[in-house]
Amino acid sequence: MNLLFVADPLEAFKTYKDTTFSMMREAQRRGHRIAACEPRHLSWRSGGVVQARVREITLTGGEDDWFRENATPVRPLKEFGAVLMRKDPPFDSEYFYATHLLEQAEREGARVFNRPASLRDHPEKLAVMEFPRFVSPTLVTRDPEEVRRFHAEHGDVILKPLDGMGGMGIFRVKTDGLNLGSITETLNNAGATTIMVQRFVPEIAAGDKRVLVIGGKPVPFSLARIPQGSEVRGNLAAGGKGVAQPLTPRDHEIAQALGPVLAARGLLLVGLDVIGDWLTEINVTSPTCFQEITQQAGFDVPAMFIDALEAALAQPVSR
Repeated sequence: MNLLFVADPLEAFKTYKDTTFSMMREAQRRGHRIAACEPRHLSWRSGGVVQARVREITLTGGEDDWFRENATPVRPLKEFGAVLMRKDPPFDSEYFYATHLLEQAEREGARVFNRPASLRDHPEKLAVMEFPRFVSPTLVTRDPEEVRRFHAEHGDVILKPLDGMGGMGIFRVKTDGLNLGSITETLNNAGATTIMVQRFVPEIAAGDKRVLVIGGKPVPFSLARIPQGSEVRGNLAAGGKGVAQPLTPRDHEIAQALGPVLAARGLLLVGLDVIGDWLTEINVTSPTCFQEITQQAGFDVPAMFIDALEAALAQPVSR
């Protein structure tokens, strides 16, 4: 097959840990051909189809010059066996517009994963609202007074923006309420922006677990991202240490409850964030941690993903 990866610039990949790179490597190992583009390279013209200027590449196996560019044609997306949307957040206006272009490509016959409409329908922090039995006490609001009442009720809370990634913009306010007003004003832009507040879960000390669900089935190992030093955030981008570990019974319960539901919506790959026994986020844009789990646990996550992709493509399209 010809596979198109819609992603960040190839030159920015950190191949020693990049999940999209690990997908490409496994796909090429199986004989599939690889192309890549950025969302800015997508276009559509009336009377035509969605197309992109793509970079047809071959992986070299090297660490630095890791790919060779063979050609840069303009090609309709429907000509590819599959299109994989792997652009990192933020989910801003341009990301939103890209999903509409990809959805039009679907109407023209392209097979896109994760499905563009489902990317829009599952904002990564708000998607947990559909599964309240797995979520710790949580508030979504732009009202500072509601934030104060929530803090008064729960004492120790985490505040976060809805559009952050990698732990960006996350604050903890303890029972003393120190700087609660200032933090709220900063995050919610004096009442103009909606934010999320969650009761602090002490089990974060043991890690913020990334539970991967592929084709509706959980990977048997999670990556616990453990905060270091005085940091409250476990995100790898914020300096957390990633430790692969078997799923707990609660991890299995959450993944098995959500996996089939999300897979039926065209979400081939999902990353569930679990702290202790509680679901905190549902990541659908570009879930990561393939390489860390594979290297530490010996379970081949990229192979499981390409297996699921090939199986999905063998099924008839459902609209």
